[in-house]
Amino acid sequence: MQMFQVDAFTDRLFAGNPAAVLIVEDWLPDDLMQSIASENNLAETAFARPNASAAKSARKACWDLRWFTPTHEVNFCGHATLATAHVLTTEHDVHTDMQFETRVGTLHVRHSDTGYQLDVPAFLPEPLASFPDEIADVFGNTPALPFKSFENIFAELPSEHAVRNFVPDLHTIAQLGTTGLVITARGSEHDFVSRYFVPGAGIPEDPVTGSIHATLVPYWADKLGKTHMRAFQASVRGGMLLCELADDRVLISGQAVTFMEARLRVTE
Repeated sequence: MQMFQVDAFTDRLFAGNPAAVLIVEDWLPDDLMQSIASENNLAETAFARPNASAAKSARKACWDLRWFTPTHEVNFCGHATLATAHVLTTEHDVHTDMQFETRVGTLHVRHSDTGYQLDVPAFLPEPLASFPDEIADVFGNTPALPFKSFENIFAELPSEHAVRNFVPDLHTIAQLGTTGLVITARGSEHDFVSRYFVPGAGIPEDPVTGSIHATLVPYWADKLGKTHMRAFQASVRGGMLLCELADDRVLISGQAVTFMEARLRVTE
């Protein structure tokens, strides 16, 4: 069984966000896919299979796509979608637009001048009166404005400096379970910056995350009064994302580089 590891949202190795990708004829047993993801110990391992019926109706290349963290299957992942598109392009000679059927609906990937463009649903930010009790004190005396999406808690901090220098209490944040915590602020060289923590799902800090930008882009579009933005995720590896709000969709552009090809010695 062939597997690739790809650094997504970067044009060079050892940056961006690594994801493992397996293109399969049909789904492996769920427990085997979870075991492979746990063994990889990456933020996400993606599994894609051809979807002939969707391809016929859409008249384009279509796949079903699922993502697993080291601990569980997730509903939405952007960087592993980009990584999957990269593997299909470089290893399976797919140079047309791609369509992926997922738990959060249909995702599209197009080739662009900047590598790949993800087209995902916009998940509008929902206001919160306060942070959940589990993380009520995690920001100390730093002012923080809470809001949420269907899968994460968000906090707008007063400055890029506050985001970059935030020291997460991972034990406390892990009490959110598989819900993540995103911190964000206006940027100096970029329109906005962010960081993302999901220790309850085996991801202490995610390097570069496509999915959170499905909420951050409409949030900052409203605040900044613009639909085209440059975003930076300020993890150690870091990553820059070119973003656009297009009605009820978010477009995210980035590049990807293959780090490794492996052959797995597992039985189904």
